Amino acid sequence: MKIDKDFDPAETLQNIQYFGEFGGVNPSITDSSTYTFLKADRMEEIFENEIEGCYLYSRHWNPTNRYLSDALAGIEGAPSGQVMASGMGAITAVMLQYCNAGDEIIASRTIYGGTYAFLKNYLPKFNIRVKFVDITNLKQVEEAASSKTKMIYCEALSNPLMEVADLKALSGIAKKNDMALVVDNTFTPMVISPFKFGADVVVHSLTKFINGSSDAVAGAVLGEKEFIDSLMDVNNGSAMLLGSTLDGLRAASILKNLRDLHLRMIQHSKNAMYLARKFEELGLKVSYPGLESHPQHVLFESLYNPKYGFGGMLLLDAGSKAKAYKAMELMQEKQTGYLAVSLGFYKTLFSAPGTSTSSEISEEEQKEMGLGDGLIRMSVGLDMNIELTFEKMKAALSEAGVMG
Repeated sequence: MKIDKDFDPAETLQNIQYFGEFGGVNPSITDSSTYTFLKADRMEEIFENEIEGCYLYSRHWNPTNRYLSDALAGIEGAPSGQVMASGMGAITAVMLQYCNAGDEIIASRTIYGGTYAFLKNYLPKFNIRVKFVDITNLKQVEEAASSKTKMIYCEALSNPLMEVADLKALSGIAKKNDMALVVDNTFTPMVISPFKFGADVVVHSLTKFINGSSDAVAGAVLGEKEFIDSLMDVNNGSAMLLGSTLDGLRAASILKNLRDLHLRMIQHSKNAMYLARKFEELGLKVSYPGLESHPQHVLFESLYNPKYGFGGMLLLDAGSKAKAYKAMELMQEKQTGYLAVSLGFYKTLFSAPGTSTSSEISEEEQKEMGLGDGLIRMSVGLDMNIELTFEKMKAALSEAGVMG
């Protein structure tokens, strides 16, 4: 699947307009787990997948979840979508739908720790083999492909090392080998539109930037209608049978927050660029795709939607675990943000990924990929006075010995 190169997610976002049952400007929330039928044979037809547009039971579909699914499909340029109870619920459902025993997956070595653990530790139980590769090394990706490979899995911008996936080239490899390209776009909603470059499926943790208020856990899968329908098949759909169902009340809350995602991403990006430049001016090692020093800066520019910037995530090297820990504690004391995992909040969140969100990756493998224990991952907030935030961070970094 490929969408127009001029696709702008904000145009779709601007046109999202659902009326409530009584003409409310917010859609009515369907707070029901089951739905009534006037005719018994209609229920039979739904179970047999012979008709659409009716609701049976909320694990199958409910109207509130459908509103959110359709809105998310719109901003990614996908024909269809389905929301899940978590990002991992979305990711695992996709992998288990594509793969059977004996199949293979090519996966980026630098991905979210939970995804890595599922691929490395859990899928072998089902005799599904995973080949981890340096996703920036296209030759390595090509050499890993075989007749058993069902998908290439990557993150548009990797967690936590900020590596950029060449989506167009990866799509070409996938198509040549009859594989799917599955892209996690959690770090870069609005910023990158993977379907422009040939992605087959896009997954999100809605918990992060899309919801933006750190009060809900949810995920989404977006793609062709045929694939989304297969996920929800009552006989062999992985999402249907594993039951990772998003609560309708949470779906309604996320849908409301989605409306200002484009504005938030612009501000996240603006602030992250400011901090990245200032940190670099101080002589600190910082990884941010908006900096010319980033090894894939030019590649990112070929992928991104310029009006939304380079995203809200950056990586700072404090030099050692002790300094990183001290710096984060001081930054929290100085009220620049929170020492916490996750991302996309209105305040800056910082964590040491090697001992938190990437701790599932062994120390040996972390060293091989360059994930040092002094790294600080920052999800930069929406501060209006980012200059003051920087001065406080600078003082914290100095006190922690990072700058000397």
